[in-house]
Amino acid sequence: MRMLGTLLAVVVILAGSYYVSFGMPAPVADLLGVEQSSASNPDAGASGAQRGARGAGGGGRGATVVVTSPVEMAPYEDVMRAVGSAAALRSVNVVTEVSGAVIETNLSANREVVAGEVLVKLDARTEALNLEIAQAELEQAQSTFQRYERLGSSGNSTITDVAKSEANVAQRLAEAKVGLAEIALEERTIRAPISGRLGLSDLMVGDILAANSVIGTIDDSEVLLVEFELPERSIGMLTPEQRVLASTPTLRGRTFEGEIVEFDSRIDSVTRSVTVKMRVDNSDGLLWPGMTFSVRINHQSAPMSVLPSTAITWSRSGSSVWVDNEGKAEQVPVTIVFRRDDQVWIDADIAVGAMVVTEGALKLRAGASITSASRSRTPKEPS
Repeated sequence: MRMLGTLLAVVVILAGSYYVSFGMPAPVADLLGVEQSSASNPDAGASGAQRGARGAGGGGRGATVVVTSPVEMAPYEDVMRAVGSAAALRSVNVVTEVSGAVIETNLSANREVVAGEVLVKLDARTEALNLEIAQAELEQAQSTFQRYERLGSSGNSTITDVAKSEANVAQRLAEAKVGLAEIALEERTIRAPISGRLGLSDLMVGDILAANSVIGTIDDSEVLLVEFELPERSIGMLTPEQRVLASTPTLRGRTFEGEIVEFDSRIDSVTRSVTVKMRVDNSDGLLWPGMTFSVRINHQSAPMSVLPSTAITWSRSGSSVWVDNEGKAEQVPVTIVFRRDDQVWIDADIAVGAMVVTEGALKLRAGASITSASRSRTPKEPS
């Protein structure tokens, strides 16, 4: 009994403390028929005002509050990145057409050469002698033909037309033999086919070369071609002379500008990519063939309508947006062309500056009355 009395006393004390601090609870006051003052219950006035406001509304349904944003025009900037490898605009392997022993070389690595410069000489004694023989035969044939011509012009009947024709043919054959001998002799001297920079070569005097042997390389690297792969979605931005930015880890901090010169006419069926080649000026000689490049293409579309992505709603008929048409909700179908982060670029029949619902669109229906949250807010009076 003593414990029960103690518990009742504690309950009474706690109830009294609550009443002093917060007043009598509304349910208890209603049950006891006690009317509380606004001083003892500061929330009573607010709740009564709210009930009055709801009662004044008469249970009617007002305009739906939404958040709107104006349609703006902006271009879409797309960046395509790839990794490619550089090659000289013109690059050749220097090849000997004939076999023979090397008697002279001029193949210092990284030396600039001009087209026609002598690089290697082969032993040409046999070819020189063959040329002398051919020249002697030509002289003899020319002398015979000229003698027949003189005799025929003097009226000598011993020289027939057949003899003169045979002498003419012999002279022409001798001239051809001289030409062949000159070509054979010239082939013993190997010249630079193009101007450029020589690569490494281990050829030495005394080496015996076989026909079609590679003796060195020449790269004309004043202009480089960088080849790289782009995904299938990039074909819309591939045009001749499209500007391209390239950088290489060898020269950090430097960016080189080039242009697309050619690209493939089909998509690779395995990689689903297209091969592209860009041209980079290298007149200062900083870049070398074989370098790796990081390629970047910046493409900017024509200005298009752009909206926050939250404005897009979806249904069975596709994507659409809700437009504030003089306080009424109007649904307009749209086609999403590009998307990036929280913005979408669309193709739609919507005027620039039109207010589009970006929040609260899910509770709208066609023709519903709407009001923008930004317009419904009243500015606070300055204190």
